[in-house]
Amino acid sequence: MRTKPLLAVVLVAAVIGLSGCSGDKKDSPADTSKLQARLATAKATLDGAETITISLATEKIPSGVSGLLSAKGQGNHSPAFKGKVTVVTGGTSLGADVIAVDGDVLAKTSFAPVYLSIDPATLKAPDPAALFDRTNGITQILVKTTKLSDGGKSRDGEDVLTTIKGTLPGSVVKTIIPSADTSAAFKVTYRLDDNDVLRDATLSGPFYGNAGNVTYTVKLTTSDTPVTIEAPSRPGGA
Repeated sequence: MRTKPLLAVVLVAAVIGLSGCSGDKKDSPADTSKLQARLATAKATLDGAETITISLATEKIPSGVSGLLSAKGQGNHSPAFKGKVTVVTGGTSLGADVIAVDGDVLAKTSFAPVYLSIDPATLKAPDPAALFDRTNGITQILVKTTKLSDGGKSRDGEDVLTTIKGTLPGSVVKTIIPSADTSAAFKVTYRLDDNDVLRDATLSGPFYGNAGNVTYTVKLTTSDTPVTIEAPSRPGGA
């Protein structure tokens, strides 16, 4: 009987079969194209909305660093924004009502009676209105993410969401948070519903130099009702 050669063939076939199933599953080009298409649809939905409500926040800023803690409010594609922005500077959290329109960022803190012009770059924070620009704003990240992979399904209440993971170059992230390291690669995770509507996104990486990685979570919701955002009156009628 020639059982030994037959047994060897069976064992080799088994090893080959196991090796083909082991390790991380790689997305095929077709899978990646589908993920790209879903993210492009999510961008088109956001870019087509009259009004976007945004929440951009991190749990904490590294010690000794000035930066954006959160920005929450409404915006349109003028672009313009009105809402609440909180930054950390000098180890202290400082919140302000902010209106950004026509390239001017105006802030009013709880101890200031009027809106004053500020330069958000000095606080390592973005012009919040710029986040709503269709070309260079927050939605650009959806179509500039590379190394896409399917992260599986997750639940958000009764909704089942698809997770898509990828990588963003620091040069793109810098347009969102000005202090981002342009030489670094940032990890990004998106969650989309069955209609390819973006539920949220998380971006992680060196936003503040050598202070360590920071994670920002972005939540965007849309409305077909226009929002009017105008610059407030300032001292002297400016």
